[in-house]
Amino acid sequence: MSNYERLLGVNIDHIATVRQARGTRYPEPVQAALVAEQAGADSITLHLREDRRHIQDRDVEKLAGMLQTHMNLEMAATREMLAIATRIGPTDCCLVPEKREELTTEGGLDAAGNIAMLKDYCAALREAGVRASLFIDAEPRQLEAAAEIGAPVIEIHTGHYADATTPRAARDALSRIAEGVRLGRQLELQVNAGHGLDYHNVKAVAAIDGIIEFNIGHAIVSRALFSGLHDAVADMKRLLQGPRAA
Repeated sequence: MSNYERLLGVNIDHIATVRQARGTRYPEPVQAALVAEQAGADSITLHLREDRRHIQDRDVEKLAGMLQTHMNLEMAATREMLAIATRIGPTDCCLVPEKREELTTEGGLDAAGNIAMLKDYCAALREAGVRASLFIDAEPRQLEAAAEIGAPVIEIHTGHYADATTPRAARDALSRIAEGVRLGRQLELQVNAGHGLDYHNVKAVAAIDGIIEFNIGHAIVSRALFSGLHDAVADMKRLLQGPRAA
């Protein structure tokens, strides 16, 4: 059993989604980030997509100078995003796959198929003082590739577990995640997790020993419609602190 605190990164993308739906100045993602911090968030995650469908450049720039915790900037591994990241200087950059037609990120990054490119990309982030993270599936070849690339952090894609339609599929996906966490620790990587986690399914993932931070957004923003954002963040943080299996 482990007694360390499970960290919560709150993704504020969907606050911006509501704003962009009407092209208004509200709701304000910056305000949401500050409320989340006050409620116990350990970091703020935001995804600056190529198509700018939710988070905008001004959101990243404003938050860079206001956060009391730290920024985890999700982005595709493009030249444009590298220039933005090295200029803004977030604490973390999580590299994710990105397709214009997708509703949300649909799977992990193919680190194993892009070792040379990602090695150079992560080195450029490191030289700028930014810690690189790779959003990958819990597959041994992807974790081993992350270690070879030199990314100090991985975020395991939990969507396969969250989207499972049968108890057996959920158990199998959870087992793969647990094996991925164990391998990540053996490779001396910091292991985070995220995608599709909510108030009902997060406890099983939080019970896996070795996951440092959980990045959660849609479920928190959805609950905030009824309970308020402060309580929604605080409730999720409490869930993460439950019993953890070895």
